Amino acid sequence: MYSGIAGRLGGRLHYSWVVMGLAFLCLLAAAGVRATPGVLIVPLEQGLGWSRATISLAVAVNVFLYGLMGPFAAACMQRFGIRRTVLSALSLLAVVVAASTQMTAVWQLMLTWGVLVGIGSGCVAVVLAAAVVNRWFVERRGLVMGILTASTATGQLVFLPLLAAVVERGGWKPVAWIVAGVAAGVVVLAGLLLPESPKEIGQRAYGAKSDEAIPDGPLVNPVVAAFRVLGRAVRVRDFWLLFASFFVCGLSSSGLIGTHLISACIDAGLPAVKGASLLAMMGIFDLIGTTASGWLSDRYDNRLLLFFYYGLRGLSLLYLPYSGFAPAGLLLFAVFYGLDWIATVPPTLRLTTQVFGAEDAPVVFGWVVAGHQLGAAVAAYGAGVLRETFGNYTMAYLSAGGMCVVAALMVMTIGGKRTVLRVQPA
Repeated sequence: MYSGIAGRLGGRLHYSWVVMGLAFLCLLAAAGVRATPGVLIVPLEQGLGWSRATISLAVAVNVFLYGLMGPFAAACMQRFGIRRTVLSALSLLAVVVAASTQMTAVWQLMLTWGVLVGIGSGCVAVVLAAAVVNRWFVERRGLVMGILTASTATGQLVFLPLLAAVVERGGWKPVAWIVAGVAAGVVVLAGLLLPESPKEIGQRAYGAKSDEAIPDGPLVNPVVAAFRVLGRAVRVRDFWLLFASFFVCGLSSSGLIGTHLISACIDAGLPAVKGASLLAMMGIFDLIGTTASGWLSDRYDNRLLLFFYYGLRGLSLLYLPYSGFAPAGLLLFAVFYGLDWIATVPPTLRLTTQVFGAEDAPVVFGWVVAGHQLGAAVAAYGAGVLRETFGNYTMAYLSAGGMCVVAALMVMTIGGKRTVLRVQPA
């Protein structure tokens, strides 16, 4: 089937771009599932009587596992293939989210929206983008990585305002059914159109000058492979700088704003739909900013790019609690914060590849993404606790903003004045 489609495309469009489009849809669906708890916090609090801290804990488990699965998902894609890993993960999401409509106890919330959604969405995350880029593209890698990582923001753009409107009219259960149906639809589409590699359809990777295959990695247990690469990476100082900076990235983005902004808007007297629309607006600007970041990462010093991204985000968060949540203030925040919501990903991936080489980079980047989601988990739970303690999110915003400023200075020391090392497999 793939070969037939590729043949009909002829010279007009390389099939690598079709694969990029399919990966974009998979990432969009998984991002929509992962972002859905941000819409459900207040409805679950009101409908089932669970505290915001309890619901935030489930979200924290979700985002932590989302990141922790990164290196193991990368190793699974090397061992079992991209296609099989993606189809299994999306099928799990569809089944689990549908089953969550029957939950009546906190442990069921933790199991479904916490553990299983975290595992499933973690297998269809940034590591999928990295695997597709490395396998299907030799040229335009920065641009493609920017487009694919922007899909998480696009997921919010597409889903959150719609889901918030559904919640206001019909409660939280119809939201779960909609999200499950979208995941199931993407499973069918990817199953029909997503090949494993360019070789399977008789093509080269985009921009490749020869038929030399890109190595898929060792045929060993994915868990063993993931920890083996980690053992090599932790001996390199730059791994910890990348890990720590991405920890701050997760803490200040999906963990804090992605999880709690809608609830903060409700606290300020704004309806949930307006809060979701604000996130959607950020998604528009992030789609622009992250795609541009991919283009810039092919041409400029990636450390300098990260310095500006973290600095801009920090200033935006320090400003937010003093905006009064007025329309003009929120619009200003949405523009400046949205431009670099996930713009940090392309330069971070390129720095990871420079340090660790093409073979280890996908798994090492998976561990760096685990740091991102560890930070997100800390913010998802911690911001909920701070809200219950102080009655607002001001302390959470100020803390995250200050940490972004520190991260901006930290990334400038990656590599230093010495030559960036390539850590080759043992």
